[in-house]
Amino acid sequence: MSAGGGTKAIVAALVANAGIAVAKFVGFLITGSSSMLAESVHSVADTSNQGLLLLGQKTAQRRATKLHPFGYGRDRYFWSFVVALMLFTLGSVFALYEGIHKLQEPEGLSSPLVAVGILVVAIGLESYSFVTAINESKKIKGDATWWGFIRNSRTPELPVVLLEDLGALVGLVLALLGVGLTTVTGDPVFDALGTIAIGVLLGIIAVILIIEMKSLLIGEGASDADLDVIIDELAAGKVQRVIHIKTQYIGPEELLVAAKIALEPRLPLDEVAQAINDAEHRVRNKVPHARLIYLEPDLDRSTVSTTS
Repeated sequence: MSAGGGTKAIVAALVANAGIAVAKFVGFLITGSSSMLAESVHSVADTSNQGLLLLGQKTAQRRATKLHPFGYGRDRYFWSFVVALMLFTLGSVFALYEGIHKLQEPEGLSSPLVAVGILVVAIGLESYSFVTAINESKKIKGDATWWGFIRNSRTPELPVVLLEDLGALVGLVLALLGVGLTTVTGDPVFDALGTIAIGVLLGIIAVILIIEMKSLLIGEGASDADLDVIIDELAAGKVQRVIHIKTQYIGPEELLVAAKIALEPRLPLDEVAQAINDAEHRVRNKVPHARLIYLEPDLDRSTVSTTS
């Protein structure tokens, strides 16, 4: 569900941003607005980013090899990290540079109404992309808050698209304010200030995404809720308790579980094997993305020492 929903949100964002980028560049050439130029580069960066997210989904589907025995699921994390870096460099840094430059050397606008019209249309297209990302995210968000979903989601594409679209919408409003105030007052400083505000906004979003994608690349474990379920399902049947457990996502929909479990003493070998198989089956029934499970059987040493 998360992969399919992510793809739909990415494609919607790609189509919207590609059209918006062309319209903004035309608006910039007509008006000379620095806000329009910053937003044009922002939309080009966003369009490129959607392509990189799709590339990550494609390369992550490669089969496991001897060199990469757990597959290539983390490719999606890597390309999402690259997207965050591009948003910072192409979006934030360029907008800040352009805004400061126009603040030092102000230039008036020509045909500002053209810029206003393009920005209004762009807001409509970006809103469509944002609503699509919201609807797809709701399918896997559960009861979490939106901030909690962005912070804790192990599926990178939807948080990236959500924050990109939110940044794009707020950036468009800032550009509209900059162009509008410049038109009303005749002072181009407002256009430059709008451009700087866009750069700051994109920088904040990019840093948030960089931090989150870096965490996923390093390796995050199961959520507290999933971990509790896994432990409860392991500690059933002929398993007395979970001695220790480690989990890690090796891809957005693939969780690795490694645990040492205490079995009932003096079990025959075939019953030990069956107990392990049953424990794996219970976990996968409740947590389907726990696809790789390695269990080491042992005795509960604390119980043995107490009874002796």
